[in-house]
Amino acid sequence: MQVILLEKVVNLGNLGDVVKVKDGYARNFLIPQRKARRATETAVAEFEAKRAELEKAAAEKLAASQAQGEKLSGQTVQIGQKAGVDGRLFGSVTNHDIAEALTKQGFPVEKAQIRMPQGPLKTTGEHAVAVALHTDVVVDVTISVVGEAA
Repeated sequence: MQVILLEKVVNLGNLGDVVKVKDGYARNFLIPQRKARRATETAVAEFEAKRAELEKAAAEKLAASQAQGEKLSGQTVQIGQKAGVDGRLFGSVTNHDIAEALTKQGFPVEKAQIRMPQGPLKTTGEHAVAVALHTDVVVDVTISVVGEAA
């Protein structure tokens, strides 16, 4: 299916690109999330008419994400979790826990924006985690997991 992108999509293209994607990806993700639209003659004409407006909105969103990223960069978040004597946690610290702790500190972040390539944190100590505020803005945050007595 040919779609025209209404915003930048990672590993796919930038605003205004006409790309060919699988039907299910377009129907189930891109179109419902308003990230793309079917690339028909009329849709392309409408997009070209609104192009400046969409580019301005995308630039504002990027600027806001960069400003939040500068504030968030280098932050340390402390999360308490029950742990054994050897430093292993009973359970784990997930992206949901990190997003909740960041929101409490005044940085509204969704759990989908937290990047944890090694999976949930299962030991006490400090761990580096990436937060993707925008497709072009990724900042590192230090998560300090403190063990509590069981």
